Amino acid sequence: MHLREIQEKTREFEERRGWNKFPASLVFTHLIEELGEISRHITIEEGYKAIGLGHEQTKNDLAREFAQVFSLFIQLANHFEIDLESSYLQELETMEERFPEKEWKRYMDGH
Repeated sequence: MHLREIQEKTREFEERRGWNKFPASLVFTHLIEELGEISRHITIEEGYKAIGLGHEQTKNDLAREFAQVFSLFIQLANHFEIDLESSYLQELETMEERFPEKEWKRYMDGH
């Protein structure tokens, strides 16, 4: 499925429930909340937050958290009528020119 199709499917899903009427600020706040769930997973996995030493383990289905973030991000793009597929492909072209592959590969291999 192409990103444009996913965006349209999300738009239809939102409209059938009236969710397209939520202001962008609330959708954005929800997006940040879900990103926080991913952040919590990372900080626990990397040992920054230690379970049992002031932090509690929460049930965290990481794949589901990513899907929620993706869904909310699409919902915001739909709100602002952004064609993510076209925008992303244009940005990728820009990045191809801006960040030369060989130079970056050499730089990253040195780190």
